Amino acid sequence: MGALGRIYRISFLAVIGGALFGFDISSMSAIISTQPYLCQFNERGLDAKGRCLGPSATTQGGITAAMPGGSFVGALVSGWLSDRFGRKRSILIGSLFWILGSILVCASVNIPMLIVGRFVNGFSVGICSAQVPVYLTEIAPPSVRGRLVGLQQWAITWGIFVMYLICYGCAFVEGSGAFRIPWALQMLPAIGLFGGLLREPESPRWLLKKGRETEAQNTLALLHSNGDTTSHFVSTELHQIKTAVSQEQEHADANWSEVFAPTMINRTLIGIFTQVWSQLTGMNVMMYYITYVFTMAGIDDVLGSSAIGFSLNVVMTVPALLWLDVWGRRPPLLIGSALMCVFLTVNAVLLAVFSRTPQPGEFTSASESMAISGAPAKAVIASTCLFVASYAPTWGPVSWVYPPELFPLRLRSKAVALATSANWAFNFALAYFVPVAFENITWKTYVIFAVFCAVMHLHVFFFFPETANKNLEEVAEIFDGEQDGAIKYIGTPAWKTRNDRHARIIRDFMSSDESDIAAGQAKASEAV
Repeated sequence: MGALGRIYRISFLAVIGGALFGFDISSMSAIISTQPYLCQFNERGLDAKGRCLGPSATTQGGITAAMPGGSFVGALVSGWLSDRFGRKRSILIGSLFWILGSILVCASVNIPMLIVGRFVNGFSVGICSAQVPVYLTEIAPPSVRGRLVGLQQWAITWGIFVMYLICYGCAFVEGSGAFRIPWALQMLPAIGLFGGLLREPESPRWLLKKGRETEAQNTLALLHSNGDTTSHFVSTELHQIKTAVSQEQEHADANWSEVFAPTMINRTLIGIFTQVWSQLTGMNVMMYYITYVFTMAGIDDVLGSSAIGFSLNVVMTVPALLWLDVWGRRPPLLIGSALMCVFLTVNAVLLAVFSRTPQPGEFTSASESMAISGAPAKAVIASTCLFVASYAPTWGPVSWVYPPELFPLRLRSKAVALATSANWAFNFALAYFVPVAFENITWKTYVIFAVFCAVMHLHVFFFFPETANKNLEEVAEIFDGEQDGAIKYIGTPAWKTRNDRHARIIRDFMSSDESDIAAGQAKASEAV
């Protein structure tokens, strides 16, 4: 197997950690409207037709929010785990917690037990979602770094889609098996993640940070030059990492206060807001509660129809995997936020003008507070699908790729953990807020998210620099506020930064023999 093929294999294994989050999204989305689930965790009695009404909107929000609540804690802890035990081992620890949480969820007989199980699952997702991007960022060559880290988002979309199909099939099972079987099956990928990643190498940057230079050199050679420790790329990369590590080791071990130091605060805020804005687009909310939207639009086969949205999420993430390193980071963020703002506004207008208050007993959930039919209902469904198609190749993958690129090695695990914890904090708040919002402010829920998308568009334009195709040790130059034309504590103005992919690929392909530069240039032209 070639060096790049080995990196892809490791990447596909590692991003199973992202798929775990996808499993949770679709298992909850598919199950919350089914009678076995509503009856098992029933709080509100029966309706006139004898159907279980299930948990209240507030309780359902709490059940859903337990997972991101656990993820918030897991993400914060992951920084310490990663620095102490390594990037790979922290992911392995996360997979074990997922198995434990899945056992608790599968065996749940009441709401408290379900919440505890989902919190443990969330703890696992928090660890994996924070440290998988760090691990992949540190093993990937710069010219394909965006593609490899973007696999995290693609794995999430596959997790959503596959688990939704499992839930759809299990919907025909009578009794509690309809939700217990999917919750049991979601353990299998975590078992595969643990077994597969156990044999793979640790991050060479972490190894060097721990003084294990020979292991780091051998790992770089294994990952990038088929074991040739004398290759130009390996020697150059090793030298740059050693330089960065030696500079950082002049200080004591990194602490949380340094993440907020004047010279680092801009990067920290960008990393945090990348994750916060990805939540405030409303995408994960749309995935959790997509069955509500289709029910309100009068769709009879809600589970089957919702699968269209999930499959669209998978397919539309592919362009980002192919071309994210060509596009860069800024253009997808700017285009995605603009398009999502448009489609959220369309949904708000359609529901404000054409929806009506449901008849008593028409829907089982109080969060299904609007009914819309005919052409406007079809337009709502189309707009929802276009929203998903706008998020999938833009904010979805970039929100995972971007934060690890911003920070120096010494602070990377802690800073990315902090940024990811912000993601989960807002995921928790929104998961809890949205059922209540649909119940109380109905279509205005969409207006709130449309405004968020407009604000994030401006934030990205003025403050988010381009980091694509830059060596991790080189990104610091962008944020150097002492350079000519730079802004103190900010660095180079974001709108002036560029993605020079052609130059990057020449450097990646160039060998130690300077006469091979022409060959590197030819390969670069083909790759671009």
